[in-house]
Amino acid sequence: MTASRIVALGHHQPSKILTNDELSALVDTDDEWIRSRVGIRTRHIAEDETLVDLAAAAAEKALARAGVTPDQVDLVAVATCTAVERSPSTAAAVAARLGVPTPAAYDLNTACSGFSYALATADHAIRAGAATRALVVGVERMSDIIDWTDRTTCVIFGDGAGAAVLEAVPDERAGIGPVVWGSEPEKGEAVAISGWKPVISQQGQTVFRWATTRIAPLARRACEKAGIDPSELRGFVAHQANLRIIDAIAGKLGLAEDAVVARDVVDSGNTSAASIPLALSKLVERGELHSGDPVLLFGFGGGLAYAGQVVRCP
Repeated sequence: MTASRIVALGHHQPSKILTNDELSALVDTDDEWIRSRVGIRTRHIAEDETLVDLAAAAAEKALARAGVTPDQVDLVAVATCTAVERSPSTAAAVAARLGVPTPAAYDLNTACSGFSYALATADHAIRAGAATRALVVGVERMSDIIDWTDRTTCVIFGDGAGAAVLEAVPDERAGIGPVVWGSEPEKGEAVAISGWKPVISQQGQTVFRWATTRIAPLARRACEKAGIDPSELRGFVAHQANLRIIDAIAGKLGLAEDAVVARDVVDSGNTSAASIPLALSKLVERGELHSGDPVLLFGFGGGLAYAGQVVRCP
């Protein structure tokens, strides 16, 4: 039997950093208000870099770390909810930029859970024999869809990208566990990106209550499917939505005291589909997580879609 595992990660963020104090000059807010509600200090904002620029930069780093050349990739999946062009797909544009010659290429939009969805579909393709090496990217330019006069949303979001290279391996070396995924579409309007000139809106209290009550049991189910107890996890990387949400979920999982909990939201803001690979790549790069460490990934948010799986660090 064939399975897959992550062999390398990469990430990229724009150089421009927007601080809470700078935001207070735009809207009626301040550093204390923002930190107390969402835990964010700074976020990165793209200026000249396009969505493809961000995605390709993260992907190039992941490929270099994997020692993989573009011609060895046969599937490119990009998770994003901020693509402007409908065709060609962002994945096809990234493949062209990198020089990947003939890949299966597709975009996937489940907003904040997008990377976990894309990771699962790439894993499924490899398990089915439809691919042998995949490049999975989560990328967003959330700054394009923000109403900069709305203090409830403009303080939350940032831009960035994270990427993972997956390879086929024998089943006994599997590094990506079974996915737990689903949605609650009747509550989908709680986070919406709508209009011909799209703008993001959200019902903050609805999302907070849903995430802090529904996600922990689903995350434990992902551990069960992977055959691991949450206390055995070395890391937990949730969608970086809000520091209070992350800490609430982590507190309900029964993690070991020395388990690493990603809190990249503090410095990067909410980067939607990019947030999980961005945070995971940083933790591995800094040596806070090590090769073979079991880590629970769990994305949730827009459309009230969710997805999570246990992976082994490259």
